[in-house]
Amino acid sequence: MSDMTDPAQIRIDRARESLEGLSVGDAFGELFIRLDPQRAASSIYYRQTPFMSNWAWTDDTNMALSIYAELREHGEIDQDRLARSFAEHFDPSRGYGAGAMRLMTSIRLRKPWREAARTMFGGQGSYGNGGAMRAAPLGAYFADDLERCVEQARLASEITHAHPEGIAGGIAVAVAAAIAIRLRGEPTPDRRAFLDLILPHVPESIVREQIHAARELAPDATVPLAASVLGNGSQISAQDTVGYCLWCAGEQLAHYEEAMWLTASAGGDVDTNCAIVGGIIAAYIGIEAIPQAWRQAREPLPAWAL
Repeated sequence: MSDMTDPAQIRIDRARESLEGLSVGDAFGELFIRLDPQRAASSIYYRQTPFMSNWAWTDDTNMALSIYAELREHGEIDQDRLARSFAEHFDPSRGYGAGAMRLMTSIRLRKPWREAARTMFGGQGSYGNGGAMRAAPLGAYFADDLERCVEQARLASEITHAHPEGIAGGIAVAVAAAIAIRLRGEPTPDRRAFLDLILPHVPESIVREQIHAARELAPDATVPLAASVLGNGSQISAQDTVGYCLWCAGEQLAHYEEAMWLTASAGGDVDTNCAIVGGIIAAYIGIEAIPQAWRQAREPLPAWAL
């Protein structure tokens, strides 16, 4: 049994709950990636999961597992150690992007990760959404210290996403999960109030501007409108992913299943979007709010991380 008086155990239990929400969301979103667009849109419209077993998780969960294991074993992010874990557990069948595949291969070949990450994309580094997709458990772990949460999220993101926008995305999602933890037991805030708590901690960036735009959308804004303003991850960038995901999280902070259907309904990078939102929502409402059938359908998480 967990010692509920041990601060370290409390932190890792919070991170585990967020990891569960992230991984179920990731596997849920991946269901619709497997389908042709017409069938995916129909399944989402009628809220019908196309498969009720073998929900495979993707690179989103695989990299979040390394972060969780790092926190469980060491209580903080060591970049060199985490980079090695990312590379050691790299599995190309999990749907990594081309840039991430090259980077993981370089690290496996013992090229210094700092050099490899900073030379990507013509020397500007990646501003993809990969730092954001895995950040929620880290935020849940460091919820008691937002300043440290920001710094640890920067360290975890920078290994693969040296561009300031990629780092800002990781920070924003980590802070959102941390804020969700801090709001437990309190009345659920509306979307604007939730995003107001996150914005001061996000570095100046397009990502921050997009979160502010998400805050400013009208209470009755539709998903098509939100996606047209904020993006839906189809560009696989932090800039067109994080704002939409935080809009979804703010809209359905107390309802995991509703949040997943809302998030998926915009299409785009559905697995990553649902992973981000799932990790934040579970940080607020815990594992028990995730539908049990969904948790059972999701592929088991590996023993090496847990």
